[in-house]
Amino acid sequence: MRLIVPGEKDEVEIVNEFAKIYYVKAPKSPLFDKRYRIILPWQYMTNDSPIRKILLNEMPDLVEITDKYTLSMFGTMVRRKKFKQLGRPMLVHFSCERMDDNIASFLSGGRFGKRFAAAVMGYYNLPSFDFHIANSPYTADEFFQSVKKSGRSAFSKWFFNKSWRMFRAPRVPIEERVFICPRGVDENQFSPERKSDDIRSELIERASVPFESTILLYAGRISPEKNIGLLPDFMEILSADEGRDYRLLVAGDGPQADWLRQTAEKKMPGKIKLLGHLDKETLANYYANADVFVHPNPKEPFGIAPLEAMASGVPTVVPNAGGLLFYATVENTWLVEPNASEFAAAIKEIVEKPELRARKIKNALATAAENTRTKSTDFLIETYDRMYEDFQTRRELFVDEEASKAFDFKEYSD
Repeated sequence: MRLIVPGEKDEVEIVNEFAKIYYVKAPKSPLFDKRYRIILPWQYMTNDSPIRKILLNEMPDLVEITDKYTLSMFGTMVRRKKFKQLGRPMLVHFSCERMDDNIASFLSGGRFGKRFAAAVMGYYNLPSFDFHIANSPYTADEFFQSVKKSGRSAFSKWFFNKSWRMFRAPRVPIEERVFICPRGVDENQFSPERKSDDIRSELIERASVPFESTILLYAGRISPEKNIGLLPDFMEILSADEGRDYRLLVAGDGPQADWLRQTAEKKMPGKIKLLGHLDKETLANYYANADVFVHPNPKEPFGIAPLEAMASGVPTVVPNAGGLLFYATVENTWLVEPNASEFAAAIKEIVEKPELRARKIKNALATAAENTRTKSTDFLIETYDRMYEDFQTRRELFVDEEASKAFDFKEYSD
């Protein structure tokens, strides 16, 4: 396997005899979260571009694109034979998040945002690749919703057919081209065996909180799409509890970090501590030694952090929506409405009901054992194999441009 990823400079990392990582010098994102680097279209579209050179050197049988934006045109280029030297590898798009949720978080919510996302996914993204992989049923549902024809006008039906012909879409039903491959937790790193008095003391000292505090933990990006506003809301309720001292530690960074810090200091000084980015080893230690893990995002595509928390043996509070419903239930987590009162009540119940807490932790550990990184990786490779066999068996349905230009795709719009 070869990975091509944005980096600070051009370099190559040899992982082992089977894996290599190409870092392509890329600028930081000018918008939203400026910590991230992005590969721009001209870094693979032009003849002398670095990515084109890498691909022609490697000549892959399968190319997977994990991006809906700046890299998405690669699929169209190959389908329209603008990359002839590469031949015709199988084209896969991996979706780790929903476009409609991203647009709602950063640009425009409501009907316009949903319509725009559905148009991009249904008219452009879906026809541009042979297969699509989603990290959860929640994420995959955006594909199917984007091609529903209920309520669709005569013009939109015509445009759907026109765009799929233009992008030379596969003449294969959508349900045979979309697969779900959930992520998995690193079973060797996240474990309740990390629980210890020494690490707990280190955590308390680092956060500068009283020894007797009930420690809540959030780990993830501090960004609008994570519904960060819920954190100070439920902490304001818990801060009014005179019988117990609740403290929220936030592991991570992002564009809303300053807002969260300022809001917390204004409403409940000292109750929320931002720890910044933590390495995996430290984070795994802190998971196992916190009292409660909280995850506020009801639109999480999958949610690896709650699964890591469950594997670490910490009681976990999550919204009753989104991709984490793939593994989170009322039997292994506190599954509640994503509002301040429900989160605060769940946290208090965890503290006050030790038998319930112990039962749910036991169930959570069993769930984590069924959703490991090893198992998810094996399943992903098996999925690649199934897709590639299908691609080879029905190759003409995926690659015959002339047939696609004349095919009636309206029947593929559910």
